[in-house]
Amino acid sequence: MSDTALMPIPGHTDPVPVARDITPREDGRIDLLGLPKFRITELFAAAGLDAKQAKLRAKQVFHWIYLRGETEFSAMTDIGKTMRPWLEERFIVARPDVVEAQHSSDGTRKWLLRTPDGHDYEMVFIPDADRGTLCVSSQVGCTLNCRFCHTGTMRLVRNLTPGEIVGQVMLARDELGEWPKGRMDIAAEESEAEYRADGRLLTNIVMMGMGEPLYNFDNVRDALKLVMDNEGLGLSRRRITLSTSGVVPAIARCGEEIGVNLAVSLHAVRKEVRDEIVPINRKFGIEELLEACAAYPGASNARRITFEYVMLKDKNDSDADAHELVRLIKKYDLPAKVNLIPFNPWAGAPYECSTPERIRSFSNIVFGAGISAPVRTPRGRDIDAACGQLKTTAEKKSRAELDRLAAEKQAALD
Repeated sequence: MSDTALMPIPGHTDPVPVARDITPREDGRIDLLGLPKFRITELFAAAGLDAKQAKLRAKQVFHWIYLRGETEFSAMTDIGKTMRPWLEERFIVARPDVVEAQHSSDGTRKWLLRTPDGHDYEMVFIPDADRGTLCVSSQVGCTLNCRFCHTGTMRLVRNLTPGEIVGQVMLARDELGEWPKGRMDIAAEESEAEYRADGRLLTNIVMMGMGEPLYNFDNVRDALKLVMDNEGLGLSRRRITLSTSGVVPAIARCGEEIGVNLAVSLHAVRKEVRDEIVPINRKFGIEELLEACAAYPGASNARRITFEYVMLKDKNDSDADAHELVRLIKKYDLPAKVNLIPFNPWAGAPYECSTPERIRSFSNIVFGAGISAPVRTPRGRDIDAACGQLKTTAEKKSRAELDRLAAEKQAALD
């Protein structure tokens, strides 16, 4: 099947080809957010500009979108005044629709976002002393059904488009006040621009929100290429981490085509336990997964693979489990670190969190083998923004709406 479809552009007589990953808008305009420079050039040419003009305008617009965070063509001052209305009629630079924004007592922030076709997803910003990390979603819902993860109890609705993925980064920069200020002159901008945030700068991105990134590979890749583009957002690939539950066939491709840091949701070292809590293990087993990690392009002691390990009481937290984890890492000669994650409970969860003493013992065994195994401090629990909790707000909203409609229908019958 072709990856393009025909879409009319206002002011142009013939429909033009646009990628299927562009969400259609009711007003017919095309959202440029999430599109690379060559694609913007194609759309400008299809809308009536000659090749030279299309290339020039695309370069200017790309700069304003990704380097300066501008959403209004009228503010793009190096574009001619007669050209700006032409752009506004045909195109738009949008942001995700914010349904709700929450702020935790520990500084963590969570946004409930809505797609143009009415689906909800979430993103989280986590401030630390030396960094600010944005946790980005790749899908609406999830297909993996990991039993300890609240997000995993959602059904998969659809993949997010590149624009909806990179839009989370753009929105976070808006909210944190991180776009350059000052004159258009680049030299002046580099010396005078101030990047401000409400406590922390957005320095890191983790693809650890809702969804499995490697099951939306093309859109995630295209979005992250925009995030890493030196003529735009310019975030180093060393500051981006992609987390997978173990989609083995796509791991090498991730290293080759994206090249960001790899994190693996391991969570168990025994087949029967991982089959239960991370069901994808039944398709791609632990040994196969670790072989793919050992071959991951770019992995080294300077760029270690992170293994995420949620601590579940009497399930995966014994000293024997810790020793087996060490054995596996050494067997495959993996440049690795292990993040131990205290389980974040949610209503109806089938597991409990390991005791602090058990977590400490597990960590000491792994550290004692020369492998870093810090215990992650839970963040944003009071707004359901902690690891594995990205579902609650959207589900509560939908349930509340259903309850309201049901009450209205009953009132009409009474």
